[in-house]
Amino acid sequence: MSCDLSSPKRKLIAVCQMTATNNKRKNIETCMELIKLAKDADCLMTFLPEACDYIGKSKEESLSMAEPLDGETLQLFCDTARQYEMWLSLGGIHEQILVVRLKHSHVVIDSKGGVVAVYRKVHLFDVDIKEQGIRLMESDYVIAGDAVPAPVHTPVGNVALSVCYDMRFPELSLALSGMKADILTFPSAFTYVTGAGHWETILKARAIETQSYVVAAAQTGSHNEKRTSWGHAMVVDPWGTVICQCTEGTNFAVAEIKLDYIQEIKCDVPVWKHRRTDLYSVVGNTSKEYLFCGKIVNEERIICKTESTLAFMSCSSIVTGHVLVIPLRKVSRLSDLNVEETADMFDEDCEISSLSSISHQMARRSARELRSM
Repeated sequence: MSCDLSSPKRKLIAVCQMTATNNKRKNIETCMELIKLAKDADCLMTFLPEACDYIGKSKEESLSMAEPLDGETLQLFCDTARQYEMWLSLGGIHEQILVVRLKHSHVVIDSKGGVVAVYRKVHLFDVDIKEQGIRLMESDYVIAGDAVPAPVHTPVGNVALSVCYDMRFPELSLALSGMKADILTFPSAFTYVTGAGHWETILKARAIETQSYVVAAAQTGSHNEKRTSWGHAMVVDPWGTVICQCTEGTNFAVAEIKLDYIQEIKCDVPVWKHRRTDLYSVVGNTSKEYLFCGKIVNEERIICKTESTLAFMSCSSIVTGHVLVIPLRKVSRLSDLNVEETADMFDEDCEISSLSSISHQMARRSARELRSM
């Protein structure tokens, strides 16, 4: 039976493959064309590979071409996301931090053009295999990230962020799965040698052990005389089956995300129920900081946190003890929240108001008692 790929009810995604060079303008044009084609294929979200902005010929060139997140390159992607009403995963752009250091940052942009999540690669790829002529030392010029953000709620499911070499650390994937990730992402620029031996095997392993979809956008082909990437961008389902894969060259493949299939697999093989957390743990140090109006909300100010709402003490309020209740997902206006998020935020606000009222009553009673002594 044939299926209608244009049905709006289907959660279609595009996993992309490209050959980035040190020509940033041309690379971005390639990305824009892939995004347009994904839109024409009725995809809700497009996944671009690591280094989708550029791949420099040297450490010095890579550093000189990096931009801050408020730079022109990211703004172009935000504008494109808004133009096509498309969610974007920029699998790795070079974020300028210092003159001699940068970060590999995975950025998610929503369909309104807003940046909703940023993950900085935590595992740096350092390898020096003289016999094979391979030497890539990211730590020479890249600063490792120090936080694991919660998965992003998107129209295709909860998307967890990582980059390339992160796939070799199953603890990270299990931790993200424990945070309700439906989709793990491994945008990559895998070397040809390691890709031939490990690429598909590792991706299948991460999908099977976490019972999640795995989306791996990829660089492919020769970037310069010293660097070649494996390619084979693909999507793996929770059973470990490759459901789509890119052919050679710059292109994309379409996959459907079926969230009910994830639950079916988890019911059939209930490994999370069988996990012996009394003997071992898989959850690492996840992010303890949240953003509000561009400022960090430190953990000590947080009163409570639900799946989609955060309540915290304001550090600059007019009234002492002022509590702010905000959605965890970054949105431009409250009307952008879905029904579940709106209900959760309202319930949290009511609970905080009730607790605040009780607290004020107790404070007034204590003051009266002190005055009567």
